[in-house]
Amino acid sequence: MGAAGVPVGWTDPDIANASYDSVNFDLNIAGNLRGMVFKPDGTKLFLSQDTTTSIKEYTMSTAWDISTLSNTSNFSVSSELSSGQQGIFFKPDGYAFYLADANGSRILEYSLSTAWDLSTASYSSNAFTTTGEYNPRSVHFKDDGTRMYVIGPGTDRVIQYNLSTAWDMTTASSQANFSVASQTTFPAQISFNPTGTKMYLTMYSVVITGDIFEYDLSTAWDISSASYNSVSYNDSVLTGPWIHAFKSDGSKAYFIDDTDIIYQYTT
Repeated sequence: MGAAGVPVGWTDPDIANASYDSVNFDLNIAGNLRGMVFKPDGTKLFLSQDTTTSIKEYTMSTAWDISTLSNTSNFSVSSELSSGQQGIFFKPDGYAFYLADANGSRILEYSLSTAWDLSTASYSSNAFTTTGEYNPRSVHFKDDGTRMYVIGPGTDRVIQYNLSTAWDMTTASSQANFSVASQTTFPAQISFNPTGTKMYLTMYSVVITGDIFEYDLSTAWDISSASYNSVSYNDSVLTGPWIHAFKSDGSKAYFIDDTDIIYQYTT
Protein backbone atom coordinates (compact mmCIF):
# COMPACT_ATOMS: atom_id res chain seq x y z
CA MET A 1 0.00 0.00 0.00
CA GLY A 2 1.10 3.53 -0.68
CA ALA A 3 0.37 6.77 1.11
CA ALA A 4 -2.98 7.12 2.88
CA GLY A 5 -3.79 3.47 2.19
CA VAL A 6 -3.85 3.88 -1.59
CA PRO A 7 -2.82 0.70 -3.45
CA VAL A 8 0.56 1.04 -5.11
CA GLY A 9 0.05 1.93 -8.76
CA TRP A 10 -3.59 3.03 -8.37
CA THR A 11 -4.81 5.71 -10.78
CA ASP A 12 -8.42 6.89 -10.78
CA PRO A 13 -10.22 5.36 -13.77
CA ASP A 14 -10.87 7.63 -16.74
CA ILE A 15 -14.55 6.78 -16.99
CA ALA A 16 -15.40 9.23 -19.77
CA ASN A 17 -12.84 7.64 -22.12
CA ALA A 18 -13.36 3.97 -21.26
CA SER A 19 -13.02 1.56 -24.17
CA TYR A 20 -14.20 -2.00 -24.59
CA ASP A 21 -11.30 -4.46 -24.85
CA SER A 22 -13.37 -7.00 -26.83
CA VAL A 23 -12.73 -9.32 -23.89
CA ASN A 24 -15.64 -11.07 -22.21
CA PHE A 25 -16.60 -14.29 -20.47
CA ASP A 26 -20.00 -15.98 -20.41
CA LEU A 27 -20.66 -17.07 -16.83
CA ASN A 28 -23.47 -19.43 -17.93
CA ILE A 29 -25.62 -18.42 -14.98
CA ALA A 30 -29.38 -18.15 -15.36
CA GLY A 31 -29.87 -14.48 -14.67
CA ASN A 32 -29.87 -11.71 -12.12
CA LEU A 33 -26.28 -11.29 -10.97
CA ARG A 34 -26.23 -8.47 -8.42
CA GLY A 35 -22.80 -8.34 -6.76
CA MET A 36 -19.20 -8.64 -7.99
CA VAL A 37 -15.96 -8.47 -6.00
CA PHE A 38 -12.42 -9.32 -7.11
CA LYS A 39 -9.73 -10.42 -4.70
CA PRO A 40 -7.13 -7.60 -4.77
CA ASP A 41 -4.51 -9.80 -6.48
CA GLY A 42 -6.94 -10.69 -9.27
CA THR A 43 -6.91 -14.45 -8.67
CA LYS A 44 -10.52 -14.77 -7.42
CA LEU A 45 -13.95 -13.38 -8.26
CA PHE A 46 -17.03 -13.51 -6.03
CA LEU A 47 -20.60 -13.12 -7.31
CA SER A 48 -24.04 -12.84 -5.74
CA GLN A 49 -27.25 -13.68 -7.59
CA ASP A 50 -30.80 -12.58 -6.83
CA THR A 51 -32.46 -15.77 -8.08
CA THR A 52 -30.38 -18.18 -6.02
CA THR A 53 -29.37 -18.38 -2.38
CA SER A 54 -25.66 -18.90 -2.82
CA ILE A 55 -22.50 -16.82 -3.22
CA LYS A 56 -20.23 -18.08 -5.99
CA GLU A 57 -16.44 -18.14 -5.91
CA TYR A 58 -14.37 -18.31 -9.09
CA THR A 59 -10.62 -18.63 -9.47
CA MET A 60 -8.48 -17.30 -12.30
CA SER A 61 -5.42 -19.36 -13.21
CA THR A 62 -3.95 -16.16 -14.64
CA ALA A 63 -4.53 -13.09 -12.49
CA TRP A 64 -7.08 -10.64 -13.96
CA ASP A 65 -7.56 -12.82 -17.04
CA ILE A 66 -11.32 -13.42 -17.03
CA SER A 67 -10.99 -16.00 -19.80
CA THR A 68 -9.45 -18.31 -17.17
CA LEU A 69 -12.41 -18.09 -14.74
CA SER A 70 -13.53 -21.33 -13.13
CA ASN A 71 -16.25 -21.83 -10.50
CA THR A 72 -14.57 -23.49 -7.51
CA SER A 73 -16.90 -22.95 -4.56
CA ASN A 74 -20.46 -21.96 -3.66
CA PHE A 75 -21.72 -20.85 -0.25
CA SER A 76 -25.39 -21.07 0.69
CA VAL A 77 -27.12 -18.17 2.44
CA SER A 78 -30.55 -19.88 2.36
CA SER A 79 -30.75 -19.96 6.15
CA GLU A 80 -30.72 -16.16 6.23
CA LEU A 81 -32.80 -15.27 3.14
CA SER A 82 -34.81 -17.04 0.46
CA SER A 83 -34.25 -14.46 -2.29
CA GLY A 84 -33.31 -10.85 -2.79
CA GLN A 85 -29.56 -11.08 -2.27
CA GLN A 86 -27.90 -8.11 -3.89
CA GLY A 87 -24.47 -6.44 -3.68
CA ILE A 88 -21.55 -7.85 -1.71
CA PHE A 89 -18.54 -6.16 -0.15
CA PHE A 90 -15.44 -7.89 1.21
CA LYS A 91 -13.46 -6.57 4.13
CA PRO A 92 -9.99 -5.67 2.81
CA ASP A 93 -8.33 -8.51 4.74
CA GLY A 94 -10.70 -11.08 3.23
CA TYR A 95 -11.95 -12.37 6.59
CA ALA A 96 -15.52 -11.08 6.24
CA PHE A 97 -18.06 -10.12 3.62
CA TYR A 98 -21.28 -8.14 3.77
CA LEU A 99 -24.41 -8.89 1.74
CA ALA A 100 -27.32 -6.59 0.90
CA ASP A 101 -30.75 -8.20 1.42
CA ALA A 102 -33.27 -6.23 -0.67
CA ASN A 103 -36.34 -8.11 0.56
CA GLY A 104 -35.40 -7.91 4.23
CA SER A 105 -34.03 -4.34 4.25
CA ARG A 106 -30.84 -5.63 5.85
CA ILE A 107 -27.08 -5.90 5.51
CA LEU A 108 -25.82 -9.32 6.64
CA GLU A 109 -22.30 -10.10 7.84
CA TYR A 110 -20.43 -13.37 7.18
CA SER A 111 -17.06 -14.45 8.56
CA LEU A 112 -14.34 -16.47 6.81
CA SER A 113 -11.88 -18.45 8.92
CA THR A 114 -9.45 -18.46 5.98
CA ALA A 115 -9.15 -15.19 4.13
CA TRP A 116 -10.81 -15.12 0.70
CA ASP A 117 -11.80 -18.80 0.98
CA LEU A 118 -15.59 -19.05 0.60
CA SER A 119 -15.61 -22.67 1.75
CA THR A 120 -14.72 -21.42 5.25
CA ALA A 121 -17.56 -18.87 5.45
CA SER A 122 -20.27 -18.80 8.12
CA TYR A 123 -23.01 -16.38 9.12
CA SER A 124 -21.83 -14.20 11.99
CA SER A 125 -25.43 -13.55 13.17
CA ASN A 126 -24.86 -9.83 12.68
CA ALA A 127 -27.52 -8.02 10.64
CA PHE A 128 -28.24 -4.33 10.26
CA THR A 129 -31.63 -2.93 9.27
CA THR A 130 -31.09 -0.26 6.62
CA THR A 131 -33.11 2.58 8.07
CA GLY A 132 -33.66 5.14 5.34
CA GLU A 133 -33.46 2.61 2.47
CA TYR A 134 -36.01 -0.22 2.42
CA ASN A 135 -34.65 -1.84 -0.76
CA PRO A 136 -30.84 -1.96 -0.43
CA ARG A 137 -28.99 -2.97 -3.59
CA SER A 138 -25.38 -2.16 -2.78
CA VAL A 139 -23.15 -1.80 0.28
CA HIS A 140 -19.67 -0.31 0.59
CA PHE A 141 -17.40 0.50 3.54
CA LYS A 142 -14.73 3.10 4.16
CA ASP A 143 -11.35 1.35 4.09
CA ASP A 144 -10.98 1.52 7.88
CA GLY A 145 -14.50 0.21 8.55
CA THR A 146 -15.77 3.31 10.34
CA ARG A 147 -18.35 4.24 7.69
CA MET A 148 -20.85 2.20 5.69
CA TYR A 149 -22.70 3.29 2.55
CA VAL A 150 -25.96 1.81 1.25
CA ILE A 151 -27.95 2.61 -1.89
CA GLY A 152 -31.14 1.36 -3.49
CA PRO A 153 -34.16 2.35 -5.60
CA GLY A 154 -36.35 2.83 -2.55
CA THR A 155 -35.07 6.36 -2.04
CA ASP A 156 -32.47 6.86 -4.82
CA ARG A 157 -30.05 8.08 -2.16
CA VAL A 158 -26.65 7.01 -0.90
CA ILE A 159 -27.02 6.73 2.86
CA GLN A 160 -23.92 7.04 5.02
CA TYR A 161 -23.76 5.35 8.42
CA ASN A 162 -21.07 6.05 11.01
CA LEU A 163 -19.75 3.05 12.96
CA SER A 164 -18.38 3.89 16.39
CA THR A 165 -16.58 0.53 16.35
CA ALA A 166 -14.92 -0.30 13.04
CA TRP A 167 -16.67 -3.03 11.02
CA ASP A 168 -19.30 -3.52 13.76
CA MET A 169 -22.69 -2.77 12.20
CA THR A 170 -24.39 -2.89 15.60
CA THR A 171 -22.69 0.45 16.32
CA ALA A 172 -23.94 2.12 13.13
CA SER A 173 -25.95 5.33 13.08
CA SER A 174 -27.24 7.26 10.07
CA GLN A 175 -25.16 10.36 9.46
CA ALA A 176 -25.78 11.79 5.98
CA ASN A 177 -27.31 11.05 2.59
CA PHE A 178 -26.92 12.11 -1.02
CA SER A 179 -29.53 11.91 -3.79
CA VAL A 180 -28.63 10.44 -7.19
CA ALA A 181 -32.18 10.83 -8.55
CA SER A 182 -31.05 13.34 -11.18
CA GLN A 183 -28.94 10.60 -12.79
CA THR A 184 -31.07 7.51 -12.19
CA THR A 185 -34.19 6.19 -10.51
CA PHE A 186 -32.74 2.68 -10.22
CA PRO A 187 -29.27 2.82 -8.69
CA ALA A 188 -27.75 -0.65 -8.64
CA GLN A 189 -24.20 -0.40 -7.25
CA ILE A 190 -21.76 2.08 -5.76
CA SER A 191 -18.03 1.92 -5.22
CA PHE A 192 -15.38 4.41 -4.11
CA ASN A 193 -11.78 5.03 -5.04
CA PRO A 194 -9.26 4.12 -2.29
CA THR A 195 -9.02 7.70 -0.99
CA GLY A 196 -12.78 8.21 -0.75
CA THR A 197 -12.68 11.26 -3.02
CA LYS A 198 -14.61 9.69 -5.90
CA MET A 199 -17.72 7.56 -6.07
CA TYR A 200 -18.90 5.43 -9.00
CA LEU A 201 -22.50 4.42 -9.61
CA THR A 202 -23.99 1.88 -11.99
CA MET A 203 -27.68 2.04 -12.70
CA TYR A 204 -30.04 -0.50 -14.17
CA SER A 205 -31.67 0.76 -17.36
CA VAL A 206 -31.83 -0.30 -20.97
CA VAL A 207 -33.10 3.08 -22.13
CA ILE A 208 -31.42 5.87 -20.13
CA THR A 209 -28.06 7.09 -21.45
CA GLY A 210 -25.28 6.31 -19.02
CA ASP A 211 -24.07 2.98 -17.68
CA ILE A 212 -21.77 4.34 -14.97
CA PHE A 213 -21.60 7.79 -13.36
CA GLU A 214 -18.77 9.48 -11.44
CA TYR A 215 -19.07 11.80 -8.43
CA ASP A 216 -16.55 13.94 -6.55
CA LEU A 217 -16.38 14.18 -2.76
CA SER A 218 -14.76 17.43 -1.65
CA THR A 219 -14.25 15.91 1.80
CA ALA A 220 -13.00 12.33 1.64
CA TRP A 221 -15.58 9.71 2.62
CA ASP A 222 -18.19 12.36 3.48
CA ILE A 223 -21.21 11.71 1.28
CA SER A 224 -22.73 15.07 2.19
CA SER A 225 -19.87 16.69 0.21
CA ALA A 226 -20.62 14.68 -2.96
CA SER A 227 -21.50 16.22 -6.30
CA TYR A 228 -22.04 14.82 -9.77
CA ASN A 229 -19.10 15.92 -11.92
CA SER A 230 -20.90 15.29 -15.24
CA VAL A 231 -18.61 12.35 -16.07
CA SER A 232 -20.37 9.22 -17.29
CA TYR A 233 -19.93 6.39 -19.75
CA ASN A 234 -22.40 4.61 -21.99
CA ASP A 235 -21.61 1.70 -24.28
CA SER A 236 -23.74 -0.12 -26.83
CA VAL A 237 -22.16 -3.46 -25.90
CA LEU A 238 -23.82 -3.47 -22.48
CA THR A 239 -27.49 -4.31 -22.07
CA GLY A 240 -28.84 -3.04 -18.77
CA PRO A 241 -25.64 -3.22 -16.68
CA TRP A 242 -26.13 -3.85 -12.98
CA ILE A 243 -22.71 -4.15 -11.44
CA HIS A 244 -19.12 -3.01 -11.87
CA ALA A 245 -15.68 -3.60 -10.41
CA PHE A 246 -12.23 -2.17 -11.01
CA LYS A 247 -8.81 -3.77 -11.26
CA SER A 248 -6.74 -2.97 -8.18
CA ASP A 249 -4.68 -0.36 -10.08
CA GLY A 250 -7.75 1.28 -11.65
CA SER A 251 -6.68 0.49 -15.21
CA LYS A 252 -9.54 -1.88 -16.04
CA ALA A 253 -13.28 -1.88 -15.38
CA TYR A 254 -15.53 -4.93 -15.41
CA PHE A 255 -19.30 -4.90 -15.97
CA ILE A 256 -22.00 -7.56 -15.82
CA ASP A 257 -25.36 -6.92 -17.46
CA ASP A 258 -28.62 -8.80 -18.03
CA THR A 259 -26.86 -11.25 -20.34
CA ASP A 260 -24.73 -12.47 -17.39
CA ILE A 261 -21.58 -11.95 -19.39
CA ILE A 262 -18.64 -10.19 -17.74
CA TYR A 263 -17.08 -7.53 -19.98
CA GLN A 264 -13.64 -5.94 -19.65
CA TYR A 265 -12.87 -2.28 -20.42
CA THR A 266 -9.71 -0.18 -20.33
CA THR A 267 -10.11 2.93 -18.21
